[in-house]
Amino acid sequence: MTDPTTRFQRLQQRYRDGDLPWDHDTPPPEVMAIAESLPPGRALDLGCGTGRACVYLAARGWHADGVDFIPEAIARAEERVHHAGVADRVRLFIASVTDLHFLREPYDLVIDVGCMHGMTAEELCAYAGEVARLTRSGGLYLLFAHLHDGTSSDTPRWIAKGMVEQLFAPDFEVERIEYGVTHVCDTSWPSAWYWLRRR
Repeated sequence: MTDPTTRFQRLQQRYRDGDLPWDHDTPPPEVMAIAESLPPGRALDLGCGTGRACVYLAARGWHADGVDFIPEAIARAEERVHHAGVADRVRLFIASVTDLHFLREPYDLVIDVGCMHGMTAEELCAYAGEVARLTRSGGLYLLFAHLHDGTSSDTPRWIAKGMVEQLFAPDFEVERIEYGVTHVCDTSWPSAWYWLRRR
């Protein structure tokens, strides 16, 4: 895992350069399916980037909060939110997802599409505590993460397979896991989607 300062600088530069291969008009199908299957409520997008999930949810009646620690990401998200005409249902914050003390309301849905898998062990513990605090009992936590099995050169970059279940076991039940492979440009990583239900 990279230290927070290095990670911030690397991601900030990518936003400044417009080097965002993960940024699309709509969120992943897994997020869209959840948006269609649940009644509108309160949603929290951790590592929201340019706000695509927040906009999609808000357009379907949800109230969505997005958090990202890159100012350039939030600036792009604000533009997207205003352009979509959903500013009355979206709030955006520049902050670390490991310290969300300014948020109080419990959320029906918490989403993380590729944020937590690059954190240090200390950050992961703080992050998991915030997710548990902010997800209402019976609420859903939907996570996408790149994985490693300890054998590849990418071991320091992503989260170990099995760590997600261990990290959230005290507060969540695993409803479903879908393992796959993510392709970005010419690179591929093992990855997984997790559906975890707050006890």
